Amino acid sequence: MIHPAKITTVLPDSLAEEIGFEAGDAIISINGQQPRDLIDYQFLCADEILELEVLDRYGKTHQVEIEKDYDQDLGLEFESALFDGLIQCNNRCPFCFIDQQPPGKRETLYLKDDDYRLSFLYGSYLTLTNLSQREWDRIAQMRLSPLYISVHATEPEIRIQLLKNPRAGQILDQLKWFKKNRLQIHAQVVVCPGINDGQHLEQTLLDLAQFHRGRIPTVASVAVVPVGLTRFRPSEDELIPVTPKKAQEIITQVQNLQQKFQQEFGSNCVWIADELFLIAGAELPPESHYQDYPQIGNGVGSIRKFIKEFEQTVKEYPTQFCSTPRQFTWVMGNAVEKAFKPLVKSLNDISGLKVNMVALASQYWGQEITVTGLLTGQDLLQELTGKMLGDGILLPSVMLKQGEPVFLDDMTVAELSEQLQVPIFPVSNVEELISIVIKDSD
Repeated sequence: MIHPAKITTVLPDSLAEEIGFEAGDAIISINGQQPRDLIDYQFLCADEILELEVLDRYGKTHQVEIEKDYDQDLGLEFESALFDGLIQCNNRCPFCFIDQQPPGKRETLYLKDDDYRLSFLYGSYLTLTNLSQREWDRIAQMRLSPLYISVHATEPEIRIQLLKNPRAGQILDQLKWFKKNRLQIHAQVVVCPGINDGQHLEQTLLDLAQFHRGRIPTVASVAVVPVGLTRFRPSEDELIPVTPKKAQEIITQVQNLQQKFQQEFGSNCVWIADELFLIAGAELPPESHYQDYPQIGNGVGSIRKFIKEFEQTVKEYPTQFCSTPRQFTWVMGNAVEKAFKPLVKSLNDISGLKVNMVALASQYWGQEITVTGLLTGQDLLQELTGKMLGDGILLPSVMLKQGEPVFLDDMTVAELSEQLQVPIFPVSNVEELISIVIKDSD
């Protein structure tokens, strides 16, 4: 069922503001068509003449005619990108993070989506097992490319075992469909030791590389990432964690293939997630290795990119700056401790500034090695209570729900700040970090 597209924000100085749209209004139809999602909305709104049916915040319906430049944006943001609901996932992957969470948290943490529209708009991964013919036709018609696909294995029996879905074995035929329609994908392979590693991983990567040929390759890139496990996962699953030894084995295997692909394509084609290097205790590749960061959203090169931006930004500031000494606690997952030590040293070389790094494993998830994004409010509260935290905590915003100051365990930043009795500064990039510890100290 398609619902009216509810408006949450009217951008300042936009055409929508000029017309008189308000938050709470909703768009029913555009030129007689009811948009299913943000993709339809953007497509329909590209026209120069628009006839909108609008339901205002008080429940009254209006007809609004708009004349504008072609492709001119109206300046509206919506409650959801999907106006007809989420396409749910019908797989039963044992490594699914949704099934590895405790009960009783916010509803959105338990939504299993497998929606190609979110993949196209935001780069989320889908499996292709839940698409009807109508959706396949729409992808081709509207040229929805690239999409981000969770492949995991190309051998039918292995992929069916991983996804617990007989339709999962069709992946190679589906890749041929993308090639025939001249559409691109970015692929990911979550390595589950004992299932899709070793020779199966090699076969998968060789199969995917066959679709990396041509001026516009069907498979634009592949990311190899380790399976993530928590203490809440189902007891009957067949999964074992990626150990440091296994991580190094995967790195060596993929790097050998990268050399082959470099010779054949002039590109790595396949990329290794930062997390595998961190688990193995190995050095990250140099910045030049990552080319144009095709898989940065999948944790491939994000640490190296952050380090480069950090080093460039710190150079722009004088070493003598603090009239009053300041001290901060920078919290992060222990997976990045080794990589971030030089950054902390650079900050502590600045006169008047002291930054203490606290690198944590998550007791909440029951992990020995934890990436920063999985730390919860409870993890921080347990570790930091009673400690001298200085003038505030530097909190990577990757720990928080997008757009909201809420951790994965539903604790809010405000609640944590109140219990620790210290200010907390969420930081999403290098500029924000430096702004807090340097600029604001003048």
